[in-house]
Amino acid sequence: MSDPLVGGLGFLVVLVLIAFGVPVGIAMAVVGAGGYAVLNGWFGAAFVLGSAPYEAVFPYSLSVVPLFILMGIFAARAGLSRALYDAVYAFIGHRRGGLAMATIGACAGFGAICGSSLATVATMGKVALPEMRRRGYDERLASASVAAGGTLGVLIPPSIILVIYALMTEQSIGALFMAALIPGLLGTLLYMASIAVQVRLRPDLGPAGERMGWRARLAVLRDVWGVALLFAVVIGGIYLGWFSPTEAAAIGAFGAFLFALLRGSLDRDVLVRCLLETAGTTGMIFLILIGAGLFNYFIETSGLPHALTAWFEGAAIGRYGVLLLIMLFYLGLGCLMDSLSMILLTTPFVFPVVVDLGFEPVWFGVLLVTVVELGLIPPPVGLNLFVIQGVDRQLQLPVIVRGVLPFIAADIVRLAILVLFPPLALWLPSLLY
Repeated sequence: MSDPLVGGLGFLVVLVLIAFGVPVGIAMAVVGAGGYAVLNGWFGAAFVLGSAPYEAVFPYSLSVVPLFILMGIFAARAGLSRALYDAVYAFIGHRRGGLAMATIGACAGFGAICGSSLATVATMGKVALPEMRRRGYDERLASASVAAGGTLGVLIPPSIILVIYALMTEQSIGALFMAALIPGLLGTLLYMASIAVQVRLRPDLGPAGERMGWRARLAVLRDVWGVALLFAVVIGGIYLGWFSPTEAAAIGAFGAFLFALLRGSLDRDVLVRCLLETAGTTGMIFLILIGAGLFNYFIETSGLPHALTAWFEGAAIGRYGVLLLIMLFYLGLGCLMDSLSMILLTTPFVFPVVVDLGFEPVWFGVLLVTVVELGLIPPPVGLNLFVIQGVDRQLQLPVIVRGVLPFIAADIVRLAILVLFPPLALWLPSLLY
């Protein structure tokens, strides 16, 4: 059996182990170590086992991961998600479907201080679903707007997924953050447009709310100055070169801590729970990173990336045909695992193919994050669908599935725009880097 074939078989074994409930990090570590031993002997595998775990977690840039996680947890404790929701609703709630549009806008805003799709869905679902149900919204539109809006939480910077991609591919974290801004805003607008089309065709899906006066709108805006300030300091500071992404993460975490403290939502017990939650989430991510490090050694040694590149070049389908196959591959993989696991598992053999085909790495990073997040909402097993159902037990999965289909169409339009117009992602980084 050839080495590339062994690499491909190892990838399939990882998927099978995950399907049987083995944690992603453990599955990648076991297959990576075993596969490396098959190709290079057990002494070589012992050396990799002694060095790969340290190499996977020692980079200084990884310190942004627990800091951004802590920032999102403190922001949620401070009630900033509710303030965002109320602020967006004050301006567009009087339109048909305005409450669902406000949910999309609030998810985008909360994603800017959270960086996690699943956390955004869980947090905003608790805020938005009861309100939309109370105002007579159809459950399909209500649940789907939260599930789809949550996908924005990992694209709009700061994004933990973009940080991991940057470290794995040796790209600039700041450049990727800047590249994701416009596509993130584009996704927000397309989701809102999807809601507008749905309520125009079916007015009963989302009734209009009452119009608020300017005095009430300005009063609500005063409650979201914390979100605006956090985003401006973290992203604006990186943009202006005042501090590095790691420093920005530290400032953001401290700022979110102050907001939670000043709002009276942070005592000693809550602080301990926040720190424990941060430690648990960080430990889970680092475990996956260690498994991915071992798996990467195996994949690189097998020569699978070069074999895939040669195969695609010989297939005569063009580089955009290859890109389409990669996107379809990630959409299917989204039915099996979360976005972080997908990035860590597949980047070692997908990224060399993309670079050899001449695609810009920063642009591909934004496209990749968009695709893997889209994989969280398609039926039958999109993870966001189950998070929504966990937040509100009254919802039935078929109802949520019917509701997300128009949002999937909006995401396909966004992907097409990003592929046809790469400057949407590359313009801001070109000003800085």
